[in-house]
Amino acid sequence: MKETVQSTLSSSSLKSMAERVNAIDWGRVSNDLDAQGNAVVECLLSPQECETLAMLYSRDEIFRSRIMMSRHGFGRGEYQYFRYPLPSLIGQLRFALYPHLVPMANRWNSAMGIDVSYPATHEKFLTRCHQAGQDKPTPLLLKYDADDYNCLHQDLYGTHVFPLQAAILLSEPHKDFTGGEFVMTEQRPRMQSRPMVVPLRQGDGVFLQCIIVRCAGHVAGIG
Repeated sequence: MKETVQSTLSSSSLKSMAERVNAIDWGRVSNDLDAQGNAVVECLLSPQECETLAMLYSRDEIFRSRIMMSRHGFGRGEYQYFRYPLPSLIGQLRFALYPHLVPMANRWNSAMGIDVSYPATHEKFLTRCHQAGQDKPTPLLLKYDADDYNCLHQDLYGTHVFPLQAAILLSEPHKDFTGGEFVMTEQRPRMQSRPMVVPLRQGDGVFLQCIIVRCAGHVAGIG
């Protein structure tokens, strides 16, 4: 099974995505992930791109499932998993980001003695997942209303798990919502857990070792 993408944005926007991703200071991202388990990249998406993605939430035909968090004890709010073909921006982001993240993932596995190596391209990683029966797309779009929240959690799906994820804030803080901080928690052996608030503005992305979130507005999880 080979992934296809759906055009929802202009070709000029898609053409600039690879250049935008390549311009990220990946050395700083790697250092931040090593030091604190997350790394923020400012202005990964433009306000127009954020609004375009957020407006997709009402289009039921492009999603494969909807999760009401309160029904499962996940918190309060909801999210939807995209179906194939993915919106073009989501597909382009995943393919552009993966080659920069995979060296970090392989380095960590080697340091921890984990006998798993990730392939150099996202397409090859998808092939590995699909051959193992993991053929459902994992990118999702989260929607929160007033007083909604997402409980601290760790996202895992299937046998083949890539240890890094990306989340992008699509709403504008202090205009679309107040509060709703993005929170990560460090679990420390024989010590109390340490919470970390990750400041995000509209269009900012955060790379993290696992999604542990409390946030408001619209958020896109790239997977």
